[in-house]
Amino acid sequence: MKTVIVVSADNLFIKTIQQILSRSFRVLSFGGVNAALEFIYNEVPDIIIADVISAEQPIIEGLNGLKGDPLFSRIPVLAVFRDQSFIRDWEDFLVEDYLLRDDLERDLLPRVNLANVRSSRVVEINPLTRLPGNICINREIQQRLDKNEIFALAYADISEFKPFNDRYGFSRGDEVIKITGRLILNIVRSKQPEGSFIGHIGGDDFVFIMERNLMPEACTDIIHAFDSIVPTLYDPADRQNNGIESVDRRGNRMFFPFVALAVGVTDTANRHFSHFGELTEVVSEMKSLAKKQKGSAFCLDRRIIRPSR
Repeated sequence: MKTVIVVSADNLFIKTIQQILSRSFRVLSFGGVNAALEFIYNEVPDIIIADVISAEQPIIEGLNGLKGDPLFSRIPVLAVFRDQSFIRDWEDFLVEDYLLRDDLERDLLPRVNLANVRSSRVVEINPLTRLPGNICINREIQQRLDKNEIFALAYADISEFKPFNDRYGFSRGDEVIKITGRLILNIVRSKQPEGSFIGHIGGDDFVFIMERNLMPEACTDIIHAFDSIVPTLYDPADRQNNGIESVDRRGNRMFFPFVALAVGVTDTANRHFSHFGELTEVVSEMKSLAKKQKGSAFCLDRRIIRPSR
């Protein structure tokens, strides 16, 4: 079920929204923008409904700041006004659509549905984690390369995920992927609130971009957090055995340890890259090296290659 965030200090407004949308959406309400942003940074919603009637200037500033972030700019924002006089300069308020209070019962549900459809058409988002997908990832990397930015790119992959999926089913496998995405998002954003980027390639593969000096500590924290959560994802008997019995890709039955996180990292400080494909090729190589190690690990590309003159 898709998630709608309502930001309002008006309990009657919130109740009205819930009555209209609760059959089709998971509706969560927040009295202020700061509480809403704290939730959004942990779990990306499908749409935000902002009550401009009861809201003061901080909600506009908070939402504008959110929309200015590449990671969250794709979240549709629907503003609700008391009447036409409340409508302001759209360049100063970054919303996708608006609605008048008197028209809520008639127009809210179709407007929310339209906002969701429009969002999925315009921007590629992974439906499971709500993180940017391949098109957005490649564009983000290329834009930074074109600007000659110095940054680090990490590629994270869950090892032994297929046996886990086979043993417990796709539903629990999806939970592992969602937990991993949320964990990476939280730690990366806490280390670098501005200028970082997190994307979901698909399946159990993720990428994240940070300042190069912050990347090693972030990878260490991500791996420690991942390893501390992993045992809780298994049934008690399998937890005691530190793994499961399942079938490998050749049909052989064997023992598989807990899922692990392999992270490969490279940066643009010591090597020249002109195309995102060159960068992703190197970081994939580092990820493969990390995957050969026992348990969760990350591998940094420390090679220095100067361009030929």
